[in-house]
Amino acid sequence: MTFKGDAMRTKRVGLFFLFLAVWVPAQSQDMPANHVTVTVLTTNTADGGRTQGEWSFSAWVEVGERRFLFDTGWSPDNVLLNAEKLGIDLSVAEDLVLSHHHQDHTGGLETLRRELTRRNPSALSRIHVAPGIFAPRPLADGSDRNPMVALRARIEATGARFIVHDRPAEIAPGVWVTGFVPRVHEERNYQVGPDRLLAREDGSTVPDIVPDSQSMVIVTPEGPIMISGCGHAGMINTLEHINARISDLPPQAAIGGFHLFAATPEVMSWTSERIAELGLRHFIGAHCTGIESVYEIRALAGLDRDTARVGAIGTRYESGRGIIPGNINR
Repeated sequence: MTFKGDAMRTKRVGLFFLFLAVWVPAQSQDMPANHVTVTVLTTNTADGGRTQGEWSFSAWVEVGERRFLFDTGWSPDNVLLNAEKLGIDLSVAEDLVLSHHHQDHTGGLETLRRELTRRNPSALSRIHVAPGIFAPRPLADGSDRNPMVALRARIEATGARFIVHDRPAEIAPGVWVTGFVPRVHEERNYQVGPDRLLAREDGSTVPDIVPDSQSMVIVTPEGPIMISGCGHAGMINTLEHINARISDLPPQAAIGGFHLFAATPEVMSWTSERIAELGLRHFIGAHCTGIESVYEIRALAGLDRDTARVGAIGTRYESGRGIIPGNINR
């Protein structure tokens, strides 16, 4: 199925990122990750008494003895405070994966880097991003709506480094980032218009398709676990990309934001059908997924209350156990 849209826009922007279409072969399955736990640190839904919700996303990822932070929320200290309430020491994570440049996923970066290095100078010292995350997004008044343009130099001045991945890359044993995700299906879930432009090096501008939208993937013997910030590349595009380039096993879990809150019935039906065909077994929809959309996927993709949940702060996914709900969604 192909959704209606501006085909010329897609082709024009696609040519701009054509160089990204050189891919590495799919990973062999002889180096799967150890026990995996993913804990939601911030999203729209909280328990009200202990943690603070906001329109953003971040997750804490434990893979064997290694620890990773995925995204940093919107408010400067929201992730920091929620992690403290949940008893999580963020300072042990030396790797940070950013899903894309939007403020609701990068807003806590500067505060987290400053505060966590008080305990561990190497905390969040390696920041994994996809191409386009630093590209200017110019506005008519001459300002820039991409917070990463100004933030980059300040973060690098602290000694951290950004690692740009234009293709799937293994950042630790069994731990991958997707890099740029090809837009095979037109799952356009981002805003378009004259104030949504991306500046090119030649001085021209093109529509901003959020090319830096990437996901984190943990390869396990039971299938890959995908963690998504907003899924601007498209949930199905990303799952199929993972299947083709990282792990050909049916996906064990998809966790995070998937920007389906405003999706039409047609989109929801198509997405759910593809999820079922791909064999997705667990789904935690948080942030921009939308509460109603989670329930629709649950019904249409053949999942149930144990295997498809609305993600709240404190919700966990554990390999071998499945979804462990937070206090708010028991």
